[in-house]
Amino acid sequence: MEQDRPHMKLARRTPEQRREAEQRRLDPFLRALKAIHSAATPETMDPEDLDKQRKGQELLGRLVAPMAGMSWEPFQLGFMNAAWVRPSRGYDRRRCILYCHGGGYTSGTLGYSRILASKLAHVSGYPVLTFEYRLAPEHPYPAAVEDAAAAWDHLMYQGFGARDVVVAGDSAGGNLALVLTHQLRAAQRRLPRALILLSPWTDMTASGKSYQERAEIDPVLTLNYIYAVRDAYARGQDWSSPLLSPLFGDLKHFPPTLIQAGTNELLLSDSIRLRDRLVQANVPCKLEVWTELWHVFQMFPMKKANEAMESIGRFLLETL
Repeated sequence: MEQDRPHMKLARRTPEQRREAEQRRLDPFLRALKAIHSAATPETMDPEDLDKQRKGQELLGRLVAPMAGMSWEPFQLGFMNAAWVRPSRGYDRRRCILYCHGGGYTSGTLGYSRILASKLAHVSGYPVLTFEYRLAPEHPYPAAVEDAAAAWDHLMYQGFGARDVVVAGDSAGGNLALVLTHQLRAAQRRLPRALILLSPWTDMTASGKSYQERAEIDPVLTLNYIYAVRDAYARGQDWSSPLLSPLFGDLKHFPPTLIQAGTNELLLSDSIRLRDRLVQANVPCKLEVWTELWHVFQMFPMKKANEAMESIGRFLLETL
């Protein structure tokens, strides 16, 4: 009977107590992400702070990435570091996902991309290609876009057709996925089969209501950070250009799109307005807004993140 008591205590916990326990468990991850997405002032990104952010992302990826049942295959894609994440058994060799990592265009490594790349491979059963695009401020716009195009071309050379490829991205990676699609259409090339966008950054003008309304409750992002990375990536550019703010571009004929965001994030308006624009353009689009969750919550080791990833798997089954 003594051995049963801990389980009895666990069973008696109220929903509020369970939420508090999960919050305590997640606090270290939130603190790590907060540190990664920090910027002292909106105008500058201190090189020392930037180096800490990049190292922090690499470490977080290695600690959190669920690599059980996955193979990690790094290789050199031209001058870029890239890697395939493949389910160890039974994956679909006919299709793949091109994953664009987030990090405000100023940070993000292969190590960091392991988190969502491995989760995407797990729920889809597809191999996932991720790549280390050049980062600002050393390599401002359009370097990252050029690198995404090179990764896309690599898949075409490998024998995948555009209809075999899903493009996914989180945060700035969601921006990059949309800009890549804009450029492919402008070049009259075939578009990806579908888009998966997690808390996408779609509006560099920061004109959405959530930039003000969610500023106090977002546990990860700050306005200072948004302004700092925007300036580092596209200083002197027209931030309303569709190649920086894809929200404002012509979205006709874009592929079916799944967008996920949290109610407590600074960029929520970017997702809502993108959904509205896609619907206006007659593009099949599904927006999921997860209650009391934050920017790119899918990378966290928690139940709701798993549920969100499972929803991505269902969307792909329905679409492909």
